[in-house]
Amino acid sequence: MELRHETVLSSIQPSPAPLPNLARELKKRIRTRTAKTGIIGLGYVGLPLAVEMAKAGFQVTGIDLSQEKVNALNRGVSYIPDVPSQTVESFVAADRLRATQSLAAVAELDTINICVPTPLRKNKDPELSYIIAAVEVIRNHIRAGQLIILESTTYPGTTREVVLPILEESGLKAGSDFFLAYSPERVDPGNSIFHTQNIPKVVGGITPRCAETAVFFYRQYIDNVFSVSSTDCAEMVKLLENTFRSVNIALANEMALTCHSFGINVWEVIEAAKTKPFGFMPFYPGPGLGGHCIPVDPYYLTWKARMKGCEPRLIELAGHINSQMPAFVIRGMADALNEKRKCLNGAKVLALGVAYKRDTNDVRESPALQVLLGLQEKGCEICFSDPYVPQITINETNLNSVTLSPELLQSMDLVVVLTDHSKFDYAMIARFSPLIFDTRNALSDLAQPNVYNL
Repeated sequence: MELRHETVLSSIQPSPAPLPNLARELKKRIRTRTAKTGIIGLGYVGLPLAVEMAKAGFQVTGIDLSQEKVNALNRGVSYIPDVPSQTVESFVAADRLRATQSLAAVAELDTINICVPTPLRKNKDPELSYIIAAVEVIRNHIRAGQLIILESTTYPGTTREVVLPILEESGLKAGSDFFLAYSPERVDPGNSIFHTQNIPKVVGGITPRCAETAVFFYRQYIDNVFSVSSTDCAEMVKLLENTFRSVNIALANEMALTCHSFGINVWEVIEAAKTKPFGFMPFYPGPGLGGHCIPVDPYYLTWKARMKGCEPRLIELAGHINSQMPAFVIRGMADALNEKRKCLNGAKVLALGVAYKRDTNDVRESPALQVLLGLQEKGCEICFSDPYVPQITINETNLNSVTLSPELLQSMDLVVVLTDHSKFDYAMIARFSPLIFDTRNALSDLAQPNVYNL
């Protein structure tokens, strides 16, 4: 009888452990849209994310230290080109989106996404002060049952080694009392096809329960969510993506330098090479790297790799090649002027576009600014036109964007295309500019004799 009892027990499959109450209750609030969601940092990552949450029916609180951003959003005005003001206005009116400067607002939230900047120090080491400041605020107001997700790009180990210890100073434990995860942002400003909702989301949690909770949350408003085994892995995913681009752009830039020395048009070479249906992916040269990711993220990886005894020479060389492109552009402009018996010193130069990429207003790390600084230092009289950027500062000098006209173009010694915005009238530019240096191949279809390519 006893043996039969043991046999019966052995045939019974153990039932899955019930969800901890905190996770179960949070998921219920998320599913019913009664969870209060929030985002720290309302820039190019945070604002589009907030809009997707609001679109899915959540009540979203955006936190940013910029009074200008907070005031704009609460008036229903967007400062991000990819987010229409009408969309923001509708969510503000429906009480689904509000902005505040008060960091203490995190105490009211059930979910918190951290989308703050992660720049580099002058010596190219990671600058985590924005992350640490945000996490310390959360620690001071943390309560059981909250989901906290870091989205800022950083080196592998940041969530586990930096964020987790700070939060657990509160006495609460990740995985049981609160849920901590990392999900790299994948925003591509100016992309009309891929946006926050339809770009797959990679998620790694401090514990399996943390990952599961974060994945459940993202699946409410993101089409595809991919879970990885750890926060370290998720952090490395982002660095691989951007290092891949940095290295391949460096190759394209080096090919541009090499083709120039041979008298070959690098753009023609790339167009021909990409006819191969396998084994080749086109990347294009330019005046340098810009934006908040590609010029910065590989240095997070190389810094951490050196700490582990690795020598990431290819990655560092790619960064070096890309950083030399603004100087190469200036030399090319000087050569073009020399052929017209003019020199850079005293030349009137108009820059077309100063944003780091087309159809955005983002000038962070923009190589255009480096080119303009170099031209100014060589004695050029500089001005710029950009339909998305009203003002820039070059060497403490404020410059306002000028309106393009035939008269303006004709008055210049040289026009340089640094950002190929689709709003530019390239036919007018080609017709009335005495001399053009095109770093983006924007005038390739016009085939004008006054156009010099990178």
